[in-house]
Amino acid sequence: MRQVAVRLETALTEQRGHLFPWVPVALATGIGLYFGLTEEPPVYALGVCCVLGVAVLFLSRWLRVGRAPLAIAAGLLLCGIALGGARAHMVAAPQLGFRYYGPIEGRVVEIDRSASDALRLTLDRVVLRRMAPQETPERVRVALHGTQGFLMPAPGQTVILTGHLAPPGGAAEPGGFDFRRHAWFLRLGAVGYTRTPVLLLEPPESGQHVLRARMWLSARVQAVLPGESGAFAAAIMTGDRSGMGQETLDALRHSNLAHLLAISGLHMGLLAGFVFGATRLLLLAHPRSRHYWPGKKIAAGVALAASAGYLALSGGNVATERAFIMVAVMLVAVICDRRALSLRAVALAALVVLVLRPEALLGPGFQMSFAATVALVTVFGWLRECGAERRAPRWVRPVISVVVSSATASLATAPVAMAHFNLISHYGLVANLVSVPIMGMVVVPMAVVAALLLPFGLDWLALWLMKPALDWILFVARTVSGWEGSLGHVLAPGPMVLPLLAFGGLLLCLWQGRFRVAGLAPVALAAALWSASARPDVLIADTGALVGAMTENGRALSRERGAGFLPGIWLENDGQAGGQEEAAALWPAGVEERTARITLAGLRVTHLQGSRAAQAFGGCDGSELVISSVDLPEIPGCDIYDPERLRDTGAVAVWLTPEGPRIVTAAGHRLWHGARSGDQ
Repeated sequence: MRQVAVRLETALTEQRGHLFPWVPVALATGIGLYFGLTEEPPVYALGVCCVLGVAVLFLSRWLRVGRAPLAIAAGLLLCGIALGGARAHMVAAPQLGFRYYGPIEGRVVEIDRSASDALRLTLDRVVLRRMAPQETPERVRVALHGTQGFLMPAPGQTVILTGHLAPPGGAAEPGGFDFRRHAWFLRLGAVGYTRTPVLLLEPPESGQHVLRARMWLSARVQAVLPGESGAFAAAIMTGDRSGMGQETLDALRHSNLAHLLAISGLHMGLLAGFVFGATRLLLLAHPRSRHYWPGKKIAAGVALAASAGYLALSGGNVATERAFIMVAVMLVAVICDRRALSLRAVALAALVVLVLRPEALLGPGFQMSFAATVALVTVFGWLRECGAERRAPRWVRPVISVVVSSATASLATAPVAMAHFNLISHYGLVANLVSVPIMGMVVVPMAVVAALLLPFGLDWLALWLMKPALDWILFVARTVSGWEGSLGHVLAPGPMVLPLLAFGGLLLCLWQGRFRVAGLAPVALAAALWSASARPDVLIADTGALVGAMTENGRALSRERGAGFLPGIWLENDGQAGGQEEAAALWPAGVEERTARITLAGLRVTHLQGSRAAQAFGGCDGSELVISSVDLPEIPGCDIYDPERLRDTGAVAVWLTPEGPRIVTAAGHRLWHGARSGDQ
């Protein structure tokens, strides 16, 4: 044991000067541990973690060089736990605890589209009937259905409508994505819909200048470029996707080009690079500025200002903030005469993002963005060290850079995308190779030129020059997504797969020396665990409205329609193609009088839909699992999951084993679970 400790100390000593990139890794480990807890730690425990973490960091100064990194990692891990908890408490806001129907009043703060392609409004300053202000959600999100058109929603308007609201839904299944947690950090206390017209109560007041300018620019772009091209341009320039149709969005996703929509690292990097290069050329045009001015630093400052303006104009969401921080760190490095593109710069950007928004760690945007950036910096560093760039002809180097960067980013982000979205685009690399260069050479430069010409009313010139490039990208997306076999479905991985992949990838990229190949071991283990992943035999919705049973032909669903987005999530996690109707057709006995029955490995599962089915239920014959969408009394021989019990358990997963059913629930006592969670 002592010999192992000595070797570890020696290895850490040899890493001197290369350990800073591990700082955000240690902090992220602590944040991940906080979010992985099933019980909310008390506030005093978070305080203890913070004090101990700071103390360990302080005392590490007096440890030997080989031991200090371990102490620093432990201190950062403790600080990460405290940071995650502090952020969760800071964003606390009331959440609706019941289903509400009635008048809803609020100010429009965001306009977008739902997954069902309906216009959707996010409201603050919410007023609900017979609810005290301190109990009213701070924000609600309402999808607009039915007959609309009496009002063109605009930021700052105070609107009134009659609609349905419900608390944000919990995890679709145990261990799955928890929308309630996601909504907690957005301070979103309720979601719902309306089928009645939205009416204007008060016109926009002063304020929200950036949001109003953003929506005005989006409308301006779509007026100049009608159709999907204009909606695409508006999404790229302002982050407003409300004008894009669902078919176009699906085509971009299925061809692995959806990242061109999200204002993230690619857009921010291309914008900063174009402004930086254009400014340097302008400064080189005049002898005085060419010889006496620090052109490189001035160009970096101008690019930084342009990136900050883009951040504000695009809505400032988490992905854009992350991209801006990364670009800002690199531009500041240029101003300070440091290497702009290095692992230290990427680590500093990750550290800033984690401190400001620790919850971003759980999102695919953070994971994919930093996976791609770390991989690109590492690969191009290896190429630079071995002199591969110098050996290639000068005219070939740009082509090689595009191919290598696209392939590297695709390979680095593919496991994360597969784990989160359960899809793989088999021809995504081809689509990116013929689309990303057009994005960088035409779309982004013309977007900058359009912004410069806008005050003179000549922005239409740049927008029309941009249109062929946008049409080309959309053509590629539709063509590639339409190829036979272009889209594959992937089984959802277990909880340890992504952490193991991340640890292995970080060892390969961050560790210096031959020991870095040890990173292949956790990657191989993650691949083995993923390939051996098993899905639950039975899934139960947290409302009792849907049951999914695994058959020889795939997941069978107890309903042909309804249950919101839950069926799609289950089928995606199963890696199963087709929709809800196809999965419902797999239910062996069909559905009779809203009662669905199936027998799996000797266990009989019955789903009762509605009060009539519940009243007609004649009881259980032996051991039987009964799921009901309405409350049921106790029935001998029945293991009942009705809404009353499901409020405590959340979604339920059942594995059928030789020893009997193994039941796992999504229950937990976390801040975002509120009053809806309880003891199992």
